Amino acid sequence: MRRPGLLVAMLCLGFGLQPAAAVEGGLLDPADAGAVPALGKPAETIDPSRFGPAPAEGAAPATKTTPAGQPGAAPASPSDLGANPAAKTPDGIDPNRFGGKATDEPYGAFQRGLYKTAYNLGLPRAEAGDAAAQTLIAEILSRGLGMPRNDTEAARWYQRAAEQGVPEAQFQYALLLLDGKYVTRDEKAATALMQAAAEAGNRFAQFNYAQMLVQREAGEKGLVKAVPYYERSAETGLADAQYAMAQVYANGVGGKLRDDRRARLLLVQAARQNYDTAQFDLSLWMVDGRGGDRDLKSAFGWMKLAADSGNVAARNRLAKFYMGGIGVEPDPILAGAWYIVARRAGLTDPEMDDFLRGLTDDEMKQALERANRIR
Repeated sequence: MRRPGLLVAMLCLGFGLQPAAAVEGGLLDPADAGAVPALGKPAETIDPSRFGPAPAEGAAPATKTTPAGQPGAAPASPSDLGANPAAKTPDGIDPNRFGGKATDEPYGAFQRGLYKTAYNLGLPRAEAGDAAAQTLIAEILSRGLGMPRNDTEAARWYQRAAEQGVPEAQFQYALLLLDGKYVTRDEKAATALMQAAAEAGNRFAQFNYAQMLVQREAGEKGLVKAVPYYERSAETGLADAQYAMAQVYANGVGGKLRDDRRARLLLVQAARQNYDTAQFDLSLWMVDGRGGDRDLKSAFGWMKLAADSGNVAARNRLAKFYMGGIGVEPDPILAGAWYIVARRAGLTDPEMDDFLRGLTDDEMKQALERANRIR
């Protein structure tokens, strides 16, 4: 699954979870149910408190806002079971990232995309021990914003900010400690920092600390410990965590009773954030009528979104939808085209191989032409 942002060590629950990803997205807006499908991955919206407390003593007070995906945002509609497939439109960078009006020059410059200026203005504050400025400098360096990327130097600033208790810095430095590429690998220290950031409310840390708990203690005991962190992260709107909790409820594990309706609602929330694995699963649930009404047309729509995003399994399944006329008029040309694309990616399906062999020469030629236009 192709997702932008800072990726973590890839851990797995054992029942289909995808890798953790540090990409922010909001809770499902009830008004989004009938939106035109928007393809592609959502852009980042950033929690304005991620850099720690206000950096400048005596600075103008920031206007407190509720960032997308944080408690207090509009909750998901309890009746949204996935009809009218539509992915959430990209939000772009939250203009209130640092809280209302810029509290000082470095943060105002960063907010306006003047990254080199933000770096030059923020560096003296970071060197003077300002934890928020240290986190800001680390992010600029780690992402190569306005200057060459420098992960080693970014790690140094993340470490200094983490030592002062900034949850975002704790999370990022924990990832660096797990990776071991730019700092000495230290899993014990990484776990402690990840837990600290999770307890402080960093939703990416909550998700990844849950993953670490499951890896450390396999089976139901590990899941019972991990679920509270998955749950807290899911409540903020993180798609990875929403998908994880959907699996928890779908399987009745981690101290939770099986609840297909709740699982389907969580799949919808993740799917509307362009989480392609959730789109794939939701489509199959809608075909089966699991957790809600059977809806073949919407099932086709979700599978098409997942296939368009590049999910190979979805591309193969979409071929079967076209072959069997599931939620769409049967179309042997498109069925062949989507399977050809899936097969080029390494997936083989004996049923679809038989289907291809049954196409006429002209149909096969058309299918190949259509497959070559799919990106």
